Amino acid sequence: MFQLTIMANPNQEIIYKKLFINNEFVDAQSGKTFVTLNPQTGKPLAEVAEADKADVDLAVKAAKKAFERGSAWRDMDASQRGRLINKLADLIEQHKSALANLEVLDNGKPFAEADFDIQCAIDTFRYYAGWCDKIHGNTIPADGGSLAITSKEPIGVVGQIIPWNYPTLMVSWKWAPALAAGCTIVLKPAEQTPLSALYAAALTKQAGFPSGVINVVPGFGETAGHALVIHPDVRKVAFTGSTEIGRLIAENAAKSNLKKVSLELGGKSPLVVMQDVDLDEAVEIAHNAVFANHGQCCCAGTRTFVQETIYDAFVAKSVELTRKRKVGNPFADDTLQGPQIDAESQQKILKYIELGNKQGAKLECGGNKWGNEGFFVEPTIFSNVTDNMTIAQEEIFGPVQSVIKFKTLDEVIERANKTSYGLAAGILTKNIDWALTFARAVEAGSVWINCYDAVTPQTPFGGYKQSGHGRELGEDGLEPYTETKTILVKLPTKN
Repeated sequence: MFQLTIMANPNQEIIYKKLFINNEFVDAQSGKTFVTLNPQTGKPLAEVAEADKADVDLAVKAAKKAFERGSAWRDMDASQRGRLINKLADLIEQHKSALANLEVLDNGKPFAEADFDIQCAIDTFRYYAGWCDKIHGNTIPADGGSLAITSKEPIGVVGQIIPWNYPTLMVSWKWAPALAAGCTIVLKPAEQTPLSALYAAALTKQAGFPSGVINVVPGFGETAGHALVIHPDVRKVAFTGSTEIGRLIAENAAKSNLKKVSLELGGKSPLVVMQDVDLDEAVEIAHNAVFANHGQCCCAGTRTFVQETIYDAFVAKSVELTRKRKVGNPFADDTLQGPQIDAESQQKILKYIELGNKQGAKLECGGNKWGNEGFFVEPTIFSNVTDNMTIAQEEIFGPVQSVIKFKTLDEVIERANKTSYGLAAGILTKNIDWALTFARAVEAGSVWINCYDAVTPQTPFGGYKQSGHGRELGEDGLEPYTETKTILVKLPTKN
């Protein structure tokens, strides 16, 4: 039934370039379009309809109508919602090649990584499909001879704003729990990577979702994104992106109608390597913790803390592995690293590398642009990094590893927590006492022991401190999309 062979195709046709509102692809009200670039070449890829306030208003109106009492979506059995979400997952699987190719063209990640991301998206939809008829309240033995029950109800119209680093995967993280809860959706994809979200929108119509349940409005943050955040009929906003923009969203959402907000923001995550590890295995885990997705990962383990007794050997092996990392055409089978997302990101990364050099870190490898076109950066390692250096404090969002020396576990816990972020952390060790001591003490939403970036649909994901609030995935991922209603019945007393 399903397409089993996933084929890379750099000539993938781009079909969907308009806004998706009320189950139809439409031009922007203004007629405006914007250009999305191929980061491998830096050249135009497609012209996409550009939403602004007028289009967001139409999309929210459609979503609000789809949520009204008596609508096909609101009256649908929860089990039927689950079947629709599963059908969407089936369609994504059938169209996996097309979606993966769009991801490579629009984002620049290697085809194998795009394929992996889309499988994770399919898994996420299937996980939440199973939740639809299992979201329920309780009976409570309330005082006063009363019967008290609670129900979990969908919050209503939700606005969702996703980043460019995992386009299709972020669609699933946002849509799946909202749909399982019974909400309706207006999604603004990142302006750099709108193509896969639009393709997925077409699949929702094919799956049979009622009109207005899912709407996609590509555009820019200051126009479409802002209009969505402040819209009075949007009851909740979910955002994944930078801490800076997250603050603005929280502020504007509070000023508009005190809508609920969940934020998955930046990170500067520590990965601690203890002296008892298998060194080759530890080097590989730490390497992938930094360089996966070209370093464009909010939970990347970019602060690699290595115990002093193995520090020099760890650095030498890390440099050897990193020099072998193949950079280039993301459609090639042997490519491990494609381009950064755009010229702005490339230049930002190169400036951080320059700061690392100026502040006294030792550049072990990389440090330059790669190639003559596109937005490539060499995979880069710094040693002799100290905690006060900019590259050890700020989120670079690129392929730059800072290897930092430490002596004791207590010391590294304190240093690991000395950051405004708290998204993720990891420790590599054979000593269970060390591992659990670190896991309990570190201030992070996810802690990985002898692995890194092990995110699954079943496990909550989110941050402490300025890495955001609220959780996605797992049962916790449903909470932001529901309201709890208490119903209390006064029972008659016996005469």
